[in-house]
Amino acid sequence: MVMRQVRGEQTVETRGAGFHDITPVVRRFVDERGIGNGLLTVFLHHTSASLLIQENADPDVQHDLLSFFRRLVPEGADWQHGAEGPDDMPAHVKTALTQTHLQIPVADGRLDLGTWQGVYLIEHRKRPHRRRITLHLIGD
Repeated sequence: MVMRQVRGEQTVETRGAGFHDITPVVRRFVDERGIGNGLLTVFLHHTSASLLIQENADPDVQHDLLSFFRRLVPEGADWQHGAEGPDDMPAHVKTALTQTHLQIPVADGRLDLGTWQGVYLIEHRKRPHRRRITLHLIGD
């Protein structure tokens, strides 16, 4: 058994605040690398967006999560940081409450996600952004 590792980068164009399904991008990366069993790290290079593995069958889950985050971390609170607009500091807090990296097992050459799981980039800012992710796969 020979361990290998591969690295790649992808750019994700968001349409503004919300969940953006990046499962196909992540799946394609794994499928094209020929590693049967291992561990994939997905890393997001930003502090106002985040990554999450979440329900992919019922879009109401994503809607409810976004509503929860808006109530939990509102714009217009007494934020000191405001240089990049009123949605920037709340976006940083939402990212701090979630994550900027994920680790996903790979089994038999495929992402080992649950039946109802998808990989999402959550854009916390209102306007569209270009978000950079690094994918690193190690295994045999």
